[in-house]
Amino acid sequence: MGKTHKKIVMAGICCLMISMLTGCGNDTTKITEGMQLVETLDYQGALTAFDEAEAQKENSRLIARGRGIASMGLTEYDQAVQYFTEALELSDGWVQNVDYDMNYYLAAAYRKNGQPAEAKKVYDAILELKPEEKDAYFLRGSAELELGDYESAKADFDKAISMDPKNYDRLIEIYEALADYGYREVGQEYLQNVLNTDKKLDAYDSGRIYYYLGDYQKAYLALEEAKGKGGVDSYLYLGKAYAATGDYNYASSVYSNYLSKQGPDAEIYNQLGLCEMAKKDYQKALEAFQAGKQIEGNSLMQTLSFNEIVAYEYLQDYQKAAVLLKAYLQNYPDDQTAIREQQFLSTR
Repeated sequence: MGKTHKKIVMAGICCLMISMLTGCGNDTTKITEGMQLVETLDYQGALTAFDEAEAQKENSRLIARGRGIASMGLTEYDQAVQYFTEALELSDGWVQNVDYDMNYYLAAAYRKNGQPAEAKKVYDAILELKPEEKDAYFLRGSAELELGDYESAKADFDKAISMDPKNYDRLIEIYEALADYGYREVGQEYLQNVLNTDKKLDAYDSGRIYYYLGDYQKAYLALEEAKGKGGVDSYLYLGKAYAATGDYNYASSVYSNYLSKQGPDAEIYNQLGLCEMAKKDYQKALEAFQAGKQIEGNSLMQTLSFNEIVAYEYLQDYQKAAVLLKAYLQNYPDDQTAIREQQFLSTR
């Protein structure tokens, strides 16, 4: 899926946001319809709904915002930038929550479009108006890493951590961002500092920190304890820790145990499939990826779809893989790995 900076923190796209601005009454029917189509990844259908909303003279700012989000889904980032800029220019001068929402989207579009310098300017503007925005410090730091400005990035990461020192999810995101750009040791210093200073760290948080530090034995010992609390992430990290040691059989049993007791989960199915792939049981891997895809509204549809294609390739069903890959690229046309995979399949 690429670098951590793709994990952009943005406001939701559901009717709740629309209702805060204009109400989900008849005057936003087509906008609501368009946003619902975005959630189902039907971006072309969403754009048609926004065109109809414009014809019905619905809220112009929300139409432009929706078009921007749909354009990002279509990987038309230049167009997305134009739409988010248009939406912001339609402001009445009073800064509202939706303005921050759209600025985050605008910055995300710039970064997707390979314009981290422009994204940084947006985060600068957000922080000038709202210096307590923790997300903006993290995201600006990630953009600064893209620009090769390590010192500024670290200062922003330090600020984000100081504002929310117990947010270990964010700390791990910072570690991953630093590791992606060649500063793994710096990221590990952040993680080690938590182990050294937080004496009340629970088994789950200590386990996953040990995992990212590469101390897999300590990781799975802590996560075995955390597993009893039943959280899906505890099982995910526990399985990953065992897989990292090469014990794919036990990792698979961890995931299968969760599924049998707790029910379907897309990420668990994906990790189970990866373990089965490592064990060269490609049929079981395929079944796991397909089971994950059956879960409606899951956020891993792209990953599961690609892994399904790879499983078919290993099963030497190149015709099925090619058909699925063609459909995949219609939904995710900027996936360079999939494009290279298509070139490979064309030779089979």
